[in-house]
Amino acid sequence: MSRRIRGGRTVEPPTTGTVLVFGGTSDIGTAIALRVCSGRRVVLAMREPERADARAIAERLREAGAASIECIRFEATELESHRRIVESVHAAEEITTAVVAFGVLGDQARAERDESEAVRIGSVDYLAQISALTVLADVMGRGNIVAFSSIAGWRARRANYVYGSTKAGLDAFCQGLADRLHGSALHLITARPGFVIGSMTEGMTPAIMSVTPDEVADAVVDAAQRGRSTTVWIPRRLAALALVMRLVPRPIWRHMPR
Repeated sequence: MSRRIRGGRTVEPPTTGTVLVFGGTSDIGTAIALRVCSGRRVVLAMREPERADARAIAERLREAGAASIECIRFEATELESHRRIVESVHAAEEITTAVVAFGVLGDQARAERDESEAVRIGSVDYLAQISALTVLADVMGRGNIVAFSSIAGWRARRANYVYGSTKAGLDAFCQGLADRLHGSALHLITARPGFVIGSMTEGMTPAIMSVTPDEVADAVVDAAQRGRSTTVWIPRRLAALALVMRLVPRPIWRHMPR
């Protein structure tokens, strides 16, 4: 990977150090790990590390050249465990790439009448996210952290406003965190993808400008090589659609599909 100059010093995306993926069985997290794992230790943090699909992902990473793979238990809503996990992984070998890829879409219809579902979505998709990101930013000394916003957070839609609101809050948090990290050797890549075709959206009709986990991973890895914090629309032309979304009158907007 090429070196880049920022502020009079040389910055090089890490090719050594540990890759930590929170949400180790996620399609996007796996796709990113496959692209950066060669010769490196990979730690996959997930709810059920004993699952068959976790073993299958570990095998794919091994075939892609990972030096070692560890699958550890991680429950996103157990916020008190986040620092313990990160510090433990970092103590064995420094984390230089961290991907926060867990999340839930939730049941919008249920969340509208059942506060426990609304809180569950908010806890996983916002509270647990900012907890993990805060710990990573505090513990890591260099490298890249990857977080996932969404077009859903750009302007909340009636059809999925609970999920959308968590992404809106997370996006704002990430912009502030990126500013906090400015000038350091640690960078935050905030991805804003459109509809991602994968296991999380299985059975749903793809929206306009849908992308695959591989397309998201390619964009994220490319952004990480720039040597700075950045926000990436995926695909890039989605940024133009986002500008149009802001202009749609509310009486029309409230009828927009998910």
